[in-house]
Amino acid sequence: MSAMDGLEESAPPKTRSSLVYPLGEPPAAGETREIAPGVLWTRMPLPFALEWINVWLLEEADGWTLVDTGLGMEVSREHWRTIFASAACKGKPVLRVICTHMHPDHVGLAGWITRKFECRLWMSRLEYFACRMLTADTGREAPADGVSFYRAAGWDEDALDSYRVRFGGFGKVVSRLPDGFHRLSDGDRIDIGGRSWRVLVGNGHSPEHACLVCDELGLFISGDQLLPRISSNVSVFPTEPDADPLTDWLSSCAKLKASVPADILVLPSHNEPFIGAHGRLQDLIDGHERTLARVEARLATEPRRAVDLFGAIFARKIGGDLIGMATGETIAHLNCLIARGRAKRTITPEGIALYEPA
Repeated sequence: MSAMDGLEESAPPKTRSSLVYPLGEPPAAGETREIAPGVLWTRMPLPFALEWINVWLLEEADGWTLVDTGLGMEVSREHWRTIFASAACKGKPVLRVICTHMHPDHVGLAGWITRKFECRLWMSRLEYFACRMLTADTGREAPADGVSFYRAAGWDEDALDSYRVRFGGFGKVVSRLPDGFHRLSDGDRIDIGGRSWRVLVGNGHSPEHACLVCDELGLFISGDQLLPRISSNVSVFPTEPDADPLTDWLSSCAKLKASVPADILVLPSHNEPFIGAHGRLQDLIDGHERTLARVEARLATEPRRAVDLFGAIFARKIGGDLIGMATGETIAHLNCLIARGRAKRTITPEGIALYEPA
């Protein structure tokens, strides 16, 4: 599974089964399906346990707006070439590429497509510059701050060696971004094909994630801010070790619930389009609150390292490639408890972070 996608929730909410999936089977790779007037659904493959990302084509009078792109892999380029040449695209060019956020499965081919069609990339400011920063790490050695951060969390030397080897991999699946972009901000309205789409920004999974809502069509392109069957990863990283993204995520879930109709058709980045946004958003809020309570209960027995708390948060055993994502999400829960005055962190002389009740 990608380091940017979610792990299974340790206690999946019962109401997930009440979601309605009205569109049936997804389109095959390299094919599109019209799901609303002027709105095409296609998918791009991912080399992770989460095998697909949904991407969207929005028709305009003289071209197309794309929303997200897939990873920067040749197989994805081939699928796009097939789609661009298909009857569904009507021989019209891409006029702009909108990326919901900076994770590689969403932005990976944005540079390639914008150069191919000489069009503009549209992103929020924080997502664009965060992506530029991470791609610049390609070829660098793992920083000492990163090694110290993960050692403090409880990683052993094998895990730290793996981190050193894997560091800088972000840019390997992201084609070079254009040097300029069009900024998306919360509350913006974009005319696409004669219909108004409003920008709804969420936080926590990424710095400034842009969702799109078309009230006329009853569609909500949610990116990774709202997924039907997994909870998007909410992590703390070495670049900002004291961040509290989980509070941002919980606030964003409440904001989205207040900003979209209950019966809107959600077009998520992973899994199938569904109806049931309000119930799913409340599930996500409630699930994290239960997890915070479990983590706090574990801290009451003895001081713990971050790695000692995986069992309180995740349904599966954590190891291998999952340890980075699991560590980031665990520290996100701990930092949230610290912000609420429910926990505190102390650093041992050996540089290990121990958490206990405040």
